[in-house]
Amino acid sequence: MRNWFIPIAISVSVCAHAAPPRQAEIVYDVMRNGTSLAEVVERLRHDGTTYRIEEESKGRGVLALLGQIHRTSQGTIGPQGLRPLEFSDVRTGRDPASVSFDWTNKTLTMKFKGPPKVQPMPANAQDRLSVGFTFSFAVPGSEPVTVNSADGKGISTYTYKAQGREQLKTPAGEFDALKLVKQRDGPEDKSTELWLARDRGYLPVRILIVEKDGTRIDQVATRIDTR
Repeated sequence: MRNWFIPIAISVSVCAHAAPPRQAEIVYDVMRNGTSLAEVVERLRHDGTTYRIEEESKGRGVLALLGQIHRTSQGTIGPQGLRPLEFSDVRTGRDPASVSFDWTNKTLTMKFKGPPKVQPMPANAQDRLSVGFTFSFAVPGSEPVTVNSADGKGISTYTYKAQGREQLKTPAGEFDALKLVKQRDGPEDKSTELWLARDRGYLPVRILIVEKDGTRIDQVATRIDTR
């Protein structure tokens, strides 16, 4: 259970809309089959040109003994959403991981347990933290689009498609939400669904992952503060 946080990794096609709040703090409860595992706090700050995201995760109960996770992402904002420059993932009891994005030379420099590794930058490059918030700046359209998410250890490729609007009730309130569904790679692949609050700048308010054995990992917003 060491990976009790949920990495958000999805893709977008772009629609014009109002910019998200300049500052936002979202508190989530992470549950496994209805039992609370952890609290995750994500903070977004941007000035319309640059951004910074911070995430702090702490387990509940016996999982509190695993320590904390602190992740950061910072970079610029473009027409297609966020363009990360630096990502870091620091956890209790594990070597830190990091990614540097060189958009001029189209390369990634990833570091985890050893010397840095430089490799070509894939299309629609994001990091494991920026990808969730890029939707606040580039709203998903009707066509499925693929994103490549780097975390310092490797790159994962995901494709999501918008499934329409839903009224979503959470402890943070009721939202007019846009639902996205990850396209599965095969019958053994887990399913992933994400809800974005249309009336709160398309901030992510719920992520549901169902493993192939039926285990449900649900990350749900309990509080949202914006400025």
